[in-house]
Amino acid sequence: MSDLIYLDNNATTPLDPRVLEAMMPYFTNQYANAASNHRFGVGANQAVKSARERVASLIGSEPGEVIFTSGATEAINTAIKGVTEHYREKGTHIVTVSTEHPAVLDTCKYLESKGVEVTYLPVDQYGSIDLHEVEKAIRNETILVSVMLVNNETGVIQPIKEIADLAHQKDAFFMTDATQAVGKMPVDMKAMGIDIMAFSAHKFYGPKGVGGLYLRGRRPFKVKLDALIHGGGHERGARSGTLNVPGIIGLGAAAEIALKEMESDQEKIRALRDQLEQAFLQMPDTVLNGHPTNRLYNVSNICFRGADADAIIAGLENIAVSNGSACSSTKVEPSHVLTAMGLSEQDAYASLRFSLGRFSIHLDVENCISSISSIVSSLRVMKVP
Repeated sequence: MSDLIYLDNNATTPLDPRVLEAMMPYFTNQYANAASNHRFGVGANQAVKSARERVASLIGSEPGEVIFTSGATEAINTAIKGVTEHYREKGTHIVTVSTEHPAVLDTCKYLESKGVEVTYLPVDQYGSIDLHEVEKAIRNETILVSVMLVNNETGVIQPIKEIADLAHQKDAFFMTDATQAVGKMPVDMKAMGIDIMAFSAHKFYGPKGVGGLYLRGRRPFKVKLDALIHGGGHERGARSGTLNVPGIIGLGAAAEIALKEMESDQEKIRALRDQLEQAFLQMPDTVLNGHPTNRLYNVSNICFRGADADAIIAGLENIAVSNGSACSSTKVEPSHVLTAMGLSEQDAYASLRFSLGRFSIHLDVENCISSISSIVSSLRVMKVP
């Protein structure tokens, strides 16, 4: 793996060595259950409390509003299903977006089979939502509006605050899947009007298998939900089960580092992303998918017309890039995000996502440009009759 050029950070990030260092004692000599009342358990509980405070500082919440989960997918399922069940008397209508992550879309499809009505909003050619469409979709019986903050495939950023305001006007909760945002850009629950938020540690240099669910605990939009997992009443009754203490410590450490280094990371990563993107867009029949400016600084989704993305990836010996969401990249269907933006299936199949990160370097970008340019040119020559 030492010669790997890793440009798939939206799928997962490498574990920051500083995070691993913080976690290691909790795998070895500090292994107590955080729910135990002996002094070893109390020590583990204090470490979890400290991690919760660090996460809360990163997202601008109170520590008690952070629920630890196994990751964003569990957080999303817990939130959407739990809120739907708890507020059935108010209504059974959800508003979301056609370009959401499968964790949201598949959960909504499941709830439709249980009698819940779901409105899937369209996006424009840039992947952006029309606020007028949001306003028209929200009804008196709407209980939840769920819109991703940063799209995992294109990096497009949605107008979260404005959407939250529209939801609150009809007494609906606003939820966001912020998996690609937390730890990479400033996220503030109060300023953005967020009631519910899901995120995952491994997207910002923390460990896999741990994430968080923010539930607003203050009026006027205090959130309640019915738990999916029962058995002990852990995490304020929202998520029972023995706490993953090493993972939680890692999440807290990753949050602390992100808060300190976010600005410097952004400056460095954006420069590398722009270098990569500008080189590719000089090639003929090559276009950017998504909004040119209103997107996260580490992502570039590019269509190499006439060259199949799978064939490009197959030709890369030591470069990791993606042709879609990591949760659905093994499917044969074209990206639902790109087709929702109006791309043809052919262009969707010819698109690659490049997502850079904290450990990306200039030489990686240069080698990636050289390798992919060569492969794309060869594939296009082969395709010419």
